[in-house]
Amino acid sequence: MTETLTAPLAMTAAQLADLEATFGLFNIRLADGELVSVRDTVAGDVRKPVLVCLHGIGSGAASWLELARIFNLKYRLLAWDAPGYGESTPLSAARPSALDYAASLRRLLTSLSIDDFVLVGHSLGALVAAAFTAQQWPGCTPRGLVLVSPAQGYGTLAREAQGGEVRQRRLAEIAQAGGIAAMAASRHGRLLAPQADGRARAWVYWNMARLNEAGYVQAVEMLCGGDLLSDCRHIAAVQPALPVQVWCGAEDIVTPPDACEAVAAALDVPLQRISGAGHACYVEQPAALAAMVGQVLQNLPARTDQGVDR
Repeated sequence: MTETLTAPLAMTAAQLADLEATFGLFNIRLADGELVSVRDTVAGDVRKPVLVCLHGIGSGAASWLELARIFNLKYRLLAWDAPGYGESTPLSAARPSALDYAASLRRLLTSLSIDDFVLVGHSLGALVAAAFTAQQWPGCTPRGLVLVSPAQGYGTLAREAQGGEVRQRRLAEIAQAGGIAAMAASRHGRLLAPQADGRARAWVYWNMARLNEAGYVQAVEMLCGGDLLSDCRHIAAVQPALPVQVWCGAEDIVTPPDACEAVAAALDVPLQRISGAGHACYVEQPAALAAMVGQVLQNLPARTDQGVDR
């Protein structure tokens, strides 16, 4: 069913001012000239590790606001606008890979001297988080990995035809709807459980309506060429002691629980389902997600100057 844009989906000036006060936007200029926009609680003397959060294909850094609010003054939470999103510089490749996005993330974390962190990737962000983790870059390896409603990608031979259909449908949606904002009005409801409240609906729509078409098209190409399960199997084989979690909304119709079960199996961990949530589960149920992230942080192995004690 096609949704229409209605007044309750508009964000108020007070809500937007609260976003900037709670989860401010910063533009980071890297040494190679690349610009990366991030939202950061930039709290003072807080516990480590840093929570590094990666959004999905139809969202942006601001979508993590409620988790940032919950963790403020406890743990620093940093969320990027992926390349081509927000004010971040797009990648140079027309059809970038998850590793291209991961390399950009590495440059960002290195520039900010962040070497003690947990990666939390949602949907398309899970593809980036897994590709990043699988690389095991010296001095830039996460202490924990959380994949939330992970998108598997269509980069395998068995899924190639389906990926072609997804590419065609995703790109056609923009033209047929009449632009990004119109696409967001018709599509944002798919990310939510039927009982999602007005706050969640407004927030999911607002983030989706701000997409840059060129960055979105690049992300579609990454999705169609991605292979999350391959990276997950590699992580499980090479980093068996790494704390890993896979979660999804119990009512997710975008990356449904059955598909997320396959991701959890590749990592040899159980899938945790979040009740009362669809695909945008961290927006719909931020308190539940924050409690789960808190458990991950509490159970991390101690870190030494040489790395993580195992």
